[in-house]
Amino acid sequence: MGMTNDPPRRGGGPQKIYDALKADILNMSLAPGAALDETDLSARFGMSRTPVREALQKLVADGLATTLPNRNTVVTALDFESVPHYLDALTLMYRVTGRLAALRRKPEDLARMRAAQAEFAAAVAASDAIAMLESNRNFHLAIAQAGGNRYYTDLFERLLNDGMRLLRLYYRSYQDSLPQEFVREHDAMIAVIEAGDADTAERQGGDHARQIVGQLQRFIAPVLGAAVPLE
Repeated sequence: MGMTNDPPRRGGGPQKIYDALKADILNMSLAPGAALDETDLSARFGMSRTPVREALQKLVADGLATTLPNRNTVVTALDFESVPHYLDALTLMYRVTGRLAALRRKPEDLARMRAAQAEFAAAVAASDAIAMLESNRNFHLAIAQAGGNRYYTDLFERLLNDGMRLLRLYYRSYQDSLPQEFVREHDAMIAVIEAGDADTAERQGGDHARQIVGQLQRFIAPVLGAAVPLE
């Protein structure tokens, strides 16, 4: 009702559907493997199948959904067997991107990091897990972009996207109330990168990754019923 009198909002429908489904997937309200049926979603959101299809395509591009050979779309499965390999790659990228950022950062790179960090700090203060995930991703991508190697940036973006549900479990292990220490860690990363200290930036990246690995090991193992060799 009244939509014809509203100002046009290009992409508003698909974005609304995308945001809602992404939150459901990250919060596990939509379980891994759950069907994402266009007809059902059209009814849920009160929109045609076209914006639903656009939102699903974006989720597929993010790695959160998968299109099957029969053209049905489902929530991407969580492959716990690949977690050790994933975390090896993630740890390496934390180290590499921190080192390169310290060597190559420009003022606009530091501004981008600080903007993402301000959003992360606000999300932590609000215990808003979805906002924490997005702003944390943007923060680490800003570090990667400062390094000036698009291959590293592309790989790191894929790793961060693929790992958002793991990181959601990580936040849940703290009941979404992250210690302020995590905000200070990001601030310390910015300071070291600004100072151009590549060795310390690389070490910070490795330490940051190991903290995540250790907490996930403690939190995921009971879910799986056995210890997971994450390192």
